[in-house]
Amino acid sequence: MKFIVPFPPGSLPDQIARVVGPQLQESLGQPFVIENKPGAIGTIGTAEAARAAPDGYTILMTTNSTLAAATSLYKKLQYDPLKDFAPILLISKTSMILLVRQELPAQNLREFLSYARSKPDLAGGYGSAGSLISIAKLKAGGGFTSIDVPYKGVPLAVNDVLAGQVAFTFADFAVGLAQMKGGRLRGLGVTSAQRTPLAPDIPAIAEEIPDYEVVLWYGLVAPAGTPREAINRIYDAATAGMARTDFKARFANFGVDLTPLGPDEFLAYIQSETAKWSRDIKQAGIQPE
Repeated sequence: MKFIVPFPPGSLPDQIARVVGPQLQESLGQPFVIENKPGAIGTIGTAEAARAAPDGYTILMTTNSTLAAATSLYKKLQYDPLKDFAPILLISKTSMILLVRQELPAQNLREFLSYARSKPDLAGGYGSAGSLISIAKLKAGGGFTSIDVPYKGVPLAVNDVLAGQVAFTFADFAVGLAQMKGGRLRGLGVTSAQRTPLAPDIPAIAEEIPDYEVVLWYGLVAPAGTPREAINRIYDAATAGMARTDFKARFANFGVDLTPLGPDEFLAYIQSETAKWSRDIKQAGIQPE
């Protein structure tokens, strides 16, 4: 079975796939080959998955970027998020961290916003729709401008923050916490509405910018037309794994909350999230490419 991940190795979707994949392989008795197909905030690999045969042997790791935000970020997509896929399972939700280098002269979010207002040529990197919207909301609420620099995935944006090529980025906890603990990057705020137990000393950005919130999510879909029997088998195998203690522990280390929804509920969730991300993108003033 082919498991397409439309983001690069080391990204959070990739890490989730490498936990879920072995569980599915064990339960279904089929070898799983994970294929990373990054680019254009996940839409390149997603388009490839949409073209795959609907025989139950291809699944896609999907996110809010590829199925909810992409329709408002691009004028033309090579797939229809609602028509070209059969939802299987919503796996989890999470938030992101605003990261800067330790050398940046800003010890907290308020100081960063003041610094950013004095640096109109400041560059911020993004590797997903979540990080792009997080930056846009921060600029709108913080009253500053910056140059948006796109990457094929969040880890690549983090690497360029470390190298000093861009000043800041937003990263998920699975990528950002290790760099923070290593002392190389400083976390200034989280995109969840409240602080997270994973990093209780880092304030929610909403403490400085009211109503600021960006929530990311991850799930599994198959090409449209995949038999419902195959969809149900994959769903049953994945949810069995999610009930295991070791599985839950690994996801806790990623900084994500397991929030399983079945095929029908996941479809309704995608529909509601598409409308929500469309509103957020328009309010942020982002023009489709």
